[in-house]
Amino acid sequence: MQFDTRFAAYGVIIESRDGSEHILLALWNESDRPRWTMPGGGAELAESAEDTVIREVWEETGYTVEPGRLLGLDLHHVPAERRLHGTLPMKAVRALYEARVAGGELTREVDGSTDEARWFPLAEVPALDRVELVDTAIDLWRAQQ
Repeated sequence: MQFDTRFAAYGVIIESRDGSEHILLALWNESDRPRWTMPGGGAELAESAEDTVIREVWEETGYTVEPGRLLGLDLHHVPAERRLHGTLPMKAVRALYEARVAGGELTREVDGSTDEARWFPLAEVPALDRVELVDTAIDLWRAQQ
């Protein structure tokens, strides 16, 4: 069976703010309804996973980040009929890196796949309309604390 493969890398950015843990999420706008996701995205051909995290997080949030340890890989299958672009099924290989903000200022991506970035208390995440990658990222992060 033929299929496409897409490699992507995401930053799991969790900080203590006002006495509780907060996570940085991006509002993904390329689906039937906007949902919160991890900041990150597809790697360019000659780009390392770490460089992908740095570039994608900056594009989507305005923050420069320093990727840390690899929390894990997530594999996801997208049937051909659910793809936004392409006609073959797709296997998504997603690297999740712990990362920390090193500079920059929270901003909106212009003409990209996200509309907004925002900090949320971890306790509020279950009530958000989100992609499953958010839960995967939090679970991986918690398992290594």
